[in-house]
Amino acid sequence: MIIRRLILTAGSVSLLAACATTNTGVAGMATVPAQWQAALPSTEKNAELRSWWQAQGDATLVELIDAAQAVSPSIAQAWSRIETARAARVASGAALLPSLDAVANVSRAKNQIGVPVASTAQVGLQTTWELDLFGVNRATNQAAEADLEGSRAQWHDARIVVAAEVAQLYFSVLSCRQVADITWQDARSRAETARLTELSAQAGMTSNATASLTRSSAAEGNSRAIQQAAQCDRDIKALVAMTARPEPELRQKLDALSRDAATKNLLPLGISSVPAQVLQQRPDVYAAEKEVSMASSQIGAAEARRYPRLTLSGSIGGMRYRSMGTDSSMDTWSIGPLALTLPIFDGGQAVANVDAAKARYLAASSSYTSKVRQAVREVEEALVNLQSTDARRQDSELAARGYAQALQATTVRYNQGMASLLELEDARRTAFASQSSLISLQLERNNAWIALYKALGGGWDIHTPAANPTPVAPLTPSASSASSADSVTTPSHS
Repeated sequence: MIIRRLILTAGSVSLLAACATTNTGVAGMATVPAQWQAALPSTEKNAELRSWWQAQGDATLVELIDAAQAVSPSIAQAWSRIETARAARVASGAALLPSLDAVANVSRAKNQIGVPVASTAQVGLQTTWELDLFGVNRATNQAAEADLEGSRAQWHDARIVVAAEVAQLYFSVLSCRQVADITWQDARSRAETARLTELSAQAGMTSNATASLTRSSAAEGNSRAIQQAAQCDRDIKALVAMTARPEPELRQKLDALSRDAATKNLLPLGISSVPAQVLQQRPDVYAAEKEVSMASSQIGAAEARRYPRLTLSGSIGGMRYRSMGTDSSMDTWSIGPLALTLPIFDGGQAVANVDAAKARYLAASSSYTSKVRQAVREVEEALVNLQSTDARRQDSELAARGYAQALQATTVRYNQGMASLLELEDARRTAFASQSSLISLQLERNNAWIALYKALGGGWDIHTPAANPTPVAPLTPSASSASSADSVTTPSHS
């Protein structure tokens, strides 16, 4: 019987467009466009993904990413899955080789009447080897190998996700603190306006209604500033939880940063590849592909267990016999028996195992095609967001400058008695909203670059060997485990 197994390669558009078919006869479809539908960003620099975070020139961001990756439970769990999968691969590979056991026994007995007591000592080696006629052990080993490769990819994916989450939260904190500065300035301005208006009302030059309006405006501004400060505190505490850094230390680092750090443009990422090439950089897609391959091999193993199994045994040893002061020795050896096991009736267990393996393949195939579509969608959405923020940035900057100038002019006119308080408050609110929108737009743009970094797979490449892969703390693998991890590719801050 020829068992066809699924082999998927993400580097080919045709193979990404249609999953291959196993002996189950089930095929999954994943539609991948030949070109990106969204507009590609026009970039002057094409930063390498593996060193993208370092290229930003923000040592605090890189430090926080390192700290979060070192304590992330998801990365630790992913590393644990690698170790578990590696052990399973070793165990399945051992089934392809003969087993060898050493045996030794000593006995002293009187077996018959009239026969003196005798001592017997025996040592030897015993071996057993299952001849893998129908490939059940080979299929199991192939499934374990696919599981190990998928686990390695999931470890990289966990690192990429953590890095992106830390960066998003980091820029959110910086933007929040910048907005908080604006709200406090606005609150102080409103309070000063209320104080001056109150003095004017006491002198009989301003109506009590106007004074009441300024007091309400000052209270509203102060409430908004407190609310914004609380939001910043929540974001900082979330960053503390992700990085496990002491909050005073983290606040000190953030205070040392320039307030303009929130509006810093991230270095661009160049993308000119077709979708199928980009998917080669996605560890989650690669892991899903290996899940399909593993499920396909499991079908082959389940099918093969329905056929006869052939086992060969053998032994070699020496025996010493002592009775009435006389010693005698002899060597023994044997080849066999050659045992044939043929399943006849098991109550439908073997068939049920095949059906279960086919069901797992269907689920893995569906998950893989979903991952492919989701990967293309994430890149397309990131490109759309980048295009949108680029198109809106110039208008937002122009609006913010214009409203700031209008507020300054209205303030001068109000101080000269040529503008009403309502005009001043309206100009103030408009200027505040435009400045906040500009900061939010910059945050949105940075998040779009981070989303594109994540969608491109963070520079992960299964074909690029790592020089010194580093396991995630607090795990401390043994020396043998660390040396066997040399095939795990580790992009910097991926």
